[in-house]
Amino acid sequence: MLARREQELVRRAQSRDSAAFAELYDLHYRRVYTYIYYRVGSQELAEDLAADVFVRGWQAIGSFDYRGVPVAAWLLRIARNRVIDHFRRSGKRETVELEDQHVDLACDPEAEVETRLLRETLVRLMSHLTDDQRDVIILKFFEGMSNAEVAAVLGKPEGAVKSLQHRGLAALRRHWDRGEKG
Repeated sequence: MLARREQELVRRAQSRDSAAFAELYDLHYRRVYTYIYYRVGSQELAEDLAADVFVRGWQAIGSFDYRGVPVAAWLLRIARNRVIDHFRRSGKRETVELEDQHVDLACDPEAEVETRLLRETLVRLMSHLTDDQRDVIILKFFEGMSNAEVAAVLGKPEGAVKSLQHRGLAALRRHWDRGEKG
């Protein structure tokens, strides 16, 4: 059902219906933002890059060909390329800038702090992975994508995705076991 709805939104967006593209934005913004955030480690930069992904998506929607590849995979491919371009232009290797985030006082502060520390630790440990391993881990475990969907985003065979996942998880475990958590 969602696939049909998404196809209809794409068709309308390709006819320059901005309301249809706005619905695609609403459906996929969180996924694109989350992917970018775990690549760059900065909320502000992730927001800027995610906005740019959707601007580029709007500009390129006319060339999108719905061949069973979900719109999310297409947008995440744009996001991946945008992150790569960002680090290439800045001349920096990817670094994690863990900034202060607001604590929601309505929730359990201790649980909030533990969650934030775990997230920061994971982002730091992921800096030891290759770009492809990091992409697979983010897309599989944070985005909940299948191997086939990850393969579509990365333009790699499913077997390569499985191998990257295995090696990435093994590397995370090694760094965790060595106490490189902070």
